[in-house]
Amino acid sequence: MKKLIILLLIGLSLFACSSNKIFKDMPNQQKMQIADEFFQAGKYHKAVPYYESVVMDRTSSHVAEAQVKLADCYFYQNKFTEALFEYQEFVRLFGDARDISRAYFQIGVCYWEDSMNAHYTQEETFKAIDAFETFIEKFPFDERKKEAIEYIQKCHLKLLRKKYYNGYAYYKMWDYPAALLYFNEIIELGNTN
Repeated sequence: MKKLIILLLIGLSLFACSSNKIFKDMPNQQKMQIADEFFQAGKYHKAVPYYESVVMDRTSSHVAEAQVKLADCYFYQNKFTEALFEYQEFVRLFGDARDISRAYFQIGVCYWEDSMNAHYTQEETFKAIDAFETFIEKFPFDERKKEAIEYIQKCHLKLLRKKYYNGYAYYKMWDYPAALLYFNEIIELGNTN
């Protein structure tokens, strides 16, 4: 019985090694085709290794498309940190590509999605504002401009909530002058709600 299990394990390991070699020897066109089929079927986790393989081969004509699709795969799996990195790589390497405006927009969305609740630090929220402002500056006539403005407004609302929570925390600690500083900042901005 033990011999059978050992032979089975050896067979599986040999099969796994041979499939990796087949995968690496596969032409990029075929990898893209397989990855695109997985992508269209919504099996993003299965498409990732194929797109990664094409991206690693910088000599391929499919690298730009694979780079943005790799970012999309992570984005659709709600892995926003990984998606952010891949979109930033796309912008860095392919600044004149067809999907560049969408990549800039998606960078802002990734920062927004990665931002924490208003009770916590808001570094990602500030980065989201910067990213959306950069998008609007670079692509002022893009159809996503209105959506980018709405994201910026949501970011500012979250920052207001952060100030309110800070003021409320000082109020609960009986530090009324510090609480008043935060509350006055909110009032000076002229918000009605």
